[in-house]
Amino acid sequence: MKKISVLGSTGSIGTQTLDVVREHKDIEIVALSAGRSIDLLEKQVREFKPKLACLWREEDAKDLKLRLKDMDIKIAYGMEGLIEAAVIEEADILVTAIVGMLGIRPTIAAINAGKDIALANKETLVTAGHIIMPLAKEKGVKILPVDSEHSAIFQSLQGNEQNKIRKIILTASGGPFRGKTIDELKNIRPEDALKHPNWVMGRKITIDSSTMVNKGLEVIEAKWLFNVEREQIQVTVHPQSVIHSAVEYEDGAVIAQLGTPDMRLPIQYALYYPNRRTLSGEPLDLFKLRDLSFFEPDIETFRGLKLAYNAIDRGGNIPTAFNAANEYAVAAFLDKKIKYLDIIDMIEASMEHCAFKDNPSVEEILETEDNTYDFLRSRW
Repeated sequence: MKKISVLGSTGSIGTQTLDVVREHKDIEIVALSAGRSIDLLEKQVREFKPKLACLWREEDAKDLKLRLKDMDIKIAYGMEGLIEAAVIEEADILVTAIVGMLGIRPTIAAINAGKDIALANKETLVTAGHIIMPLAKEKGVKILPVDSEHSAIFQSLQGNEQNKIRKIILTASGGPFRGKTIDELKNIRPEDALKHPNWVMGRKITIDSSTMVNKGLEVIEAKWLFNVEREQIQVTVHPQSVIHSAVEYEDGAVIAQLGTPDMRLPIQYALYYPNRRTLSGEPLDLFKLRDLSFFEPDIETFRGLKLAYNAIDRGGNIPTAFNAANEYAVAAFLDKKIKYLDIIDMIEASMEHCAFKDNPSVEEILETEDNTYDFLRSRW
């Protein structure tokens, strides 16, 4: 029986991870963590009976401890608690479903502890890929992608590791605003941007999908995951979200992974890799597909993707500024403190303002995050 720890168990990826566990009943949950969703975390703890549960704030942890006084479980909090959950001895795999750069330190700690990583926290590789990937190789740890696109690429590479990649085709739905002009985007509200046409996701990633910043983050992540150059990563808008991504080899063969838009599939593949298991739900029916269409992304209207390529070119801590500015801006937009198009303007300004550091340490990455937040607070 596999044993896993889940960081971010109350979010979209976390709850779907637990759905997979419920379906197969041969995975044991040994640790769970959440931000502030005490009620849901309590329910999860009572159902799965982990050895450790973690919340971000100390007062919330004290509240949870009182609620669970009838159970034999350790309650932790803060970054120390996240790291404790990440390295818990019993776990074989760490599922990093936490949002943001909070995932960096726990992921590094888990790798050092010899845990395989089911990676849903893209910010970890976006900002610290130069640290994470060499460390995983050194420790003999698997990095198993959970993002649907990166999982599709990973699946398309199986059995072809010895062959040369010509390019990675990273598909994008185009989000709810595909085809719109800058003028049409000026008065977009949070409730408009949260209506994704294909996927059910958390609030931040849904906004990121609408701006195509999410695809930019995925481009940076793909560079590190698959050890390719930025010129080898081609973003293709595919509104049906049936082809989740593909790999083109040097002989021109393109191998893709297709399926219905269901995040449980990449989650399950990461947890059971290299084996496949049955999965409930509606399978892909090719006879029901009327067409599969593909378009070049509009990187002038959706400049977030263009800025991501620029972040790769500049390197160092610039991807951290890109990511941190987006996190700050999306939160401000969801709170209705800024306009929709301000998100990209804030990212661009932050990248220009950032004091460049080549090959940044974890401390310098987190310092860049803090400096980006301070810059944006002073400007917006």
